[in-house]
Amino acid sequence: MIIKEAIFAGSSTSFENRPVQKLPEFAFIGRSNVGKSSLINMLCGRNKLALTSSTPGKTRLVNHFTINNSWYLVDLPGYGYARASFRERDAIGGVIDGYLNNAPHLETLFILLDSRLPLQKIDLEFINTIGSKGTIPISLIYTKCDKLGITRVKEQVEINNQELLKYWEELPPYFITSSTKGTGKEELLQYIGDILKKLK
Repeated sequence: MIIKEAIFAGSSTSFENRPVQKLPEFAFIGRSNVGKSSLINMLCGRNKLALTSSTPGKTRLVNHFTINNSWYLVDLPGYGYARASFRERDAIGGVIDGYLNNAPHLETLFILLDSRLPLQKIDLEFINTIGSKGTIPISLIYTKCDKLGITRVKEQVEINNQELLKYWEELPPYFITSSTKGTGKEELLQYIGDILKKLK
């Protein structure tokens, strides 16, 4: 699949304020500063579609982008920003939960992980919490693979997979990506395209 058009469709904090048009949704979430905005821009071929910043915790709203007039790419707030106050973290958590608990058109939640790091406790807790609900399909995206080298990344991914298998009977789909080199773009868009074809 090729993304020919990506249009900002609106920001929201509640179900009532989401875009009126009902389309399949593919949402992206991860710890603050995991590279989510850069990945979204890379997938869409746009440098400034999603706001990127060296300061973590910039995304505080649920941002919808209409892709090819046929599906939504949803940019969710990052979780686990340590410098945010408890009140801010609770507010962001409420926005995330509000979306995930009221997203009937969500086809896949992509959870982003930093490929350079072992599976973090907060990531594992989030993955297992979503998995325990059994209602939201998830896939994992390992980011920044160019920072470590593909061989080392694969070794780290395998370590993370073994950790996940302590809790999961079967691993969710996962992708290895680099926003700077475009690694994984074709595979991710093909994956989304295959899901859209099945919906038709």
